[in-house]
Amino acid sequence: MAAPATNATMQLPDFFEAGPRLRVFDPLAEFLGAARSGVIDYGYADVVKLAGHSCPTVASAYLLTRAALTALYPQAMPERGAIRVELRGQRLDGVNGVFANVVSLLTGATEDTGFKGIGSFFDRRQLLFFGADIRAQMRLTRVDTAQHVDATAHLEQVPGQARTFQLLPRCLGDSASADEQAEFRALWQARVKSLLIDHADDPAVFEVRA
Repeated sequence: MAAPATNATMQLPDFFEAGPRLRVFDPLAEFLGAARSGVIDYGYADVVKLAGHSCPTVASAYLLTRAALTALYPQAMPERGAIRVELRGQRLDGVNGVFANVVSLLTGATEDTGFKGIGSFFDRRQLLFFGADIRAQMRLTRVDTAQHVDATAHLEQVPGQARTFQLLPRCLGDSASADEQAEFRALWQARVKSLLIDHADDPAVFEVRA
């Protein structure tokens, strides 16, 4: 898997742009002139660039956060930087770190490495917590009202094809043919596409409870 030439262009699957988007208001972005009126628009391609890859975990983190924020702010634009995030899993367990990075991007919440604020304003630290005593996968709480929603992704509802996992070790071991590698990539992204296009608003897959 050699790196491409320096003049190579970025090419993402077309369905990345066909998926739902998330628009948030960030008062810090407005204050510093980073975005007009503080409005930031996110799409799936943005979280892929953050993670460096596209997989069911990255897709579910994006879609679950979007669903939770929509429920938490039913009549207003979600306010980035004013949301407390609690994750049931521990920071170093499984894919929790990848999941948290995506949630942090969309909500602005960080543990202690985020923006420390200007004076007493715009502090993004102490808003992200792991190992929370909750039944759901994630809880989002509005700092202004203390209202919260619990959210859980049920990825088992959209399983991958068995052929994907037959090809995976061959691709990792560099013994797969070019056709097999192409097939693996197509199958891998097919599951992501199904989540993003067919199930983005499916409550059986992305469960949110007030």
